[in-house]
Amino acid sequence: MNPFIRKAVLFACICCITHFIHGQQKPLTIAEKTTASSAKPFKVLTNGKQITIQSKQNLRSLMVWTASGHRIVEEKDLKTNSYSFTAPAKEKVFYMVIETNDGKKFTEKMGVK
Repeated sequence: MNPFIRKAVLFACICCITHFIHGQQKPLTIAEKTTASSAKPFKVLTNGKQITIQSKQNLRSLMVWTASGHRIVEEKDLKTNSYSFTAPAKEKVFYMVIETNDGKKFTEKMGVK
């Protein structure tokens, strides 16, 4: 292969690699992840099997299901900023979807003892 062509291909490869490296997003630090996760407008409080959701704004709907896929809570048109329920005795991990009055949906994974 001609040395000029070899140098041109090498130069093109180096330019492409540097372009792609700068185009990627930098990973979030632990502090940034904590800040992003704390931006939710609600808190999930647990006391044994009693679970309480307290929100800064009114909740529109709430759905909670177990890790095995059984739905245990499905509430629509709540119009309240606090909701409590008791988790089933055998289950330890739950998933929930919370929708606020402004239409934003949030998902949360939680565990109880």
